[in-house]
Amino acid sequence: MRKFIVSGGKKLEGEISVQGAKNSVLPVIAAATLCDGNVIIKNAPDISDTYFALQILNHLGAKTTFTANENTIAIDSTGVRESEIPDKLMKKIRSSIFFLGAILGRTGRCRISQPGGCDIGLRPIDMHISALKQMGVKVIHEEEHLDFIADKGITGAKINLVFPSVGATENIIMAAVTAVGTTIISNAAREPEVVDLVKFLNAAGAKIKTDASGRIIIKGVPKLTGCEFKIMPDRIAAATYLACAASTGGMVTIRDCNTFDLDPILPIFTAAGCKVYTYDTSVTLSAGKKLTSPHSLIKTLVHPGFPTDAQAVIMGMLTRAEGVTVFEETIFENRYRHVPELTKFGADIIVSGKIAVVTGVPKLHAAKAESTDLRGGAGIITAALAAEGRSEISLIEYIDRGYEDFEGNLKRLGAEIQRSS
Repeated sequence: MRKFIVSGGKKLEGEISVQGAKNSVLPVIAAATLCDGNVIIKNAPDISDTYFALQILNHLGAKTTFTANENTIAIDSTGVRESEIPDKLMKKIRSSIFFLGAILGRTGRCRISQPGGCDIGLRPIDMHISALKQMGVKVIHEEEHLDFIADKGITGAKINLVFPSVGATENIIMAAVTAVGTTIISNAAREPEVVDLVKFLNAAGAKIKTDASGRIIIKGVPKLTGCEFKIMPDRIAAATYLACAASTGGMVTIRDCNTFDLDPILPIFTAAGCKVYTYDTSVTLSAGKKLTSPHSLIKTLVHPGFPTDAQAVIMGMLTRAEGVTVFEETIFENRYRHVPELTKFGADIIVSGKIAVVTGVPKLHAAKAESTDLRGGAGIITAALAAEGRSEISLIEYIDRGYEDFEGNLKRLGAEIQRSS
């Protein structure tokens, strides 16, 4: 079983560049299914989820290559004929659901099972199903599978989402870009990664725009073409390295990031006593001698609120902050699974339903812990870097799902971390 060995107590200092966004590249890879011609995706992160998504594309009949040292993917979807994603591929990656709208748009059919990946809570696809039905798609429920059939084509519709779900928004967009007529999505998700998907599809010939009220309007086109596209920087990875630096009392600069996308997160670092300097494409954080509680509720919300993906790493950072910090998780019901692991380091955290109360402790001690999920694993590493002594964190395949060369980047900042089998 692979694990990280972390010798804590070392201040992180230096500069690193941030990777391309995991939550952008996966839907963009799915959307490439719709394109006739070669698609070149640049700044693609070298993470296991990228490879899993490409495996799905290869199964569907596409030809793909990933030049990892150049972070470039080439995709030719000309040969896509298959419309079913096998269970073993669905269960490898939660984002496999993003292929639903793209496969429907390409083949008129799609058969899926429930997606896998991190166990952070249910991701019901009721909104996906409801929207696709409004677009003329027939849905057949079986015990473990769902069949989506659009033999007569997909038609545009006016869709009002009951919740601004990222997955539902992206699936509707992908199903609508080659549909007959116009689709209008009200209460759509506004995350930067959704915007990135729209930019990619428009580069491939789609006609998508947003009106003054925030509605997404998609006018269907007969087909999409190949294009070249650069994935946006990963805002959650940037926040993670900033949290690791703050946790250890260090000073780091994160290059090649979009600081505007970090606006919902950076104020928490400032409130915790860090000095934060933002530039066009970089951010520098200098931690104070002692972190303090932000003294305000940290509540996860849809964009432009505080992102749920940053909750665990910020919690890991604040385990040693003077005072009490209250978190409220409103997006996923099972996203405090990292809390029992953090308490192994001596953290004082009490969870009641959606609320987690973190009382800062003077110091953390080394521990043996397990990554509970992608972001939870990163939060545990954040605490381990500040703990006194040698810690072991296992189940690191979760971390590999979303962070490119995680230990390499931390080493470049001065951390003592090793990967062990």
